Amino acid sequence: MLDSDLQSELDRQGICRGRLLLAVSGGRDSIVLLDLVSRCRSALELEVVVGHVNHGLRGAESDADELHTRQAAEAAEFDYRTRRVEPEALRVGTSSRQRPTLEEAARDLRRAALFDMATETGCDWIATAHHAGDQAETLLLRILRGTGPDGLAGMLPRSVEGRWCKPMLRVLPEAIRAWAESRGLLWREDASNQDRRFARNRLRLDSIPALSAAFNPQLLRTLSNLAEAASKDREWIEGLVDEAMKGRVECGSLGIRFAIDGWSDVPEALARRLVLRGLVAAGLGRDVTRIHLERVLSFLRRGRRVGRDKKLELPGGNILRRRDDCFEIESPIA
Repeated sequence: MLDSDLQSELDRQGICRGRLLLAVSGGRDSIVLLDLVSRCRSALELEVVVGHVNHGLRGAESDADELHTRQAAEAAEFDYRTRRVEPEALRVGTSSRQRPTLEEAARDLRRAALFDMATETGCDWIATAHHAGDQAETLLLRILRGTGPDGLAGMLPRSVEGRWCKPMLRVLPEAIRAWAESRGLLWREDASNQDRRFARNRLRLDSIPALSAAFNPQLLRTLSNLAEAASKDREWIEGLVDEAMKGRVECGSLGIRFAIDGWSDVPEALARRLVLRGLVAAGLGRDVTRIHLERVLSFLRRGRRVGRDKKLELPGGNILRRRDDCFEIESPIA
């Protein structure tokens, strides 16, 4: 029933009557996604393009992945595109604080390459093969490293702007494995997936099986349900934040401005979200910590008691300062 489930999920997301780019690495998950889409493309009136990104990190093995993916695309009678990227090059010439990990560099370059291929081929959407196991790993990593309520939403089935989709996000790994075996599919194994130097691999290979055995054999489904519930809560809360923004936070041609009065009357949780919206709009989303939010909110709650010469330093050389009738974020290039 996995093919009908995938068809229903794509239809629910509105992925039909258009062009879809499938991100296929050659591994089991993405080969299964390719197979499933090939079985429902006619019903959904989809034109499909397979996109493969060769990171070149495993030499001849990476080239073999590319060849296997090309052959799978041709067997399904899908158009095919490929890009070669160099993650190590992205790490050269940056400070240790700003330098991305090899995983981060590969992810960013892969995402950019897939976006370029989708644009080049006129694709409306980009589908990836993330599944419930990936979702569980993402949630646990966020919890272990520190996250707020929004982080519990994990990965979204559909990106906010609608271009990216993950139609297998609630599918368990064992269901994917069973489908691949029953269909006699061939896929490539990436040896780096067994490398325990990477935190995600340690979770998948050691921690999740141990937690499942000791506490909850349905751990992956439980975490998937948690992410879905948190995502729906966040969607509702963001609607309240949209309404509360009016008259309190202005993100426009004049920059990012906060109202000078009334912050002491705003509930803590809502006030933090409003402040975060402003800081993200100023381009500070990746650098903002809980301490930054607390300091900014404390500054705003002083209102007109803040002198016109007072300022609060923010990441990246940005400054929050009092203007006549508002607070304003001033960038270092302003």
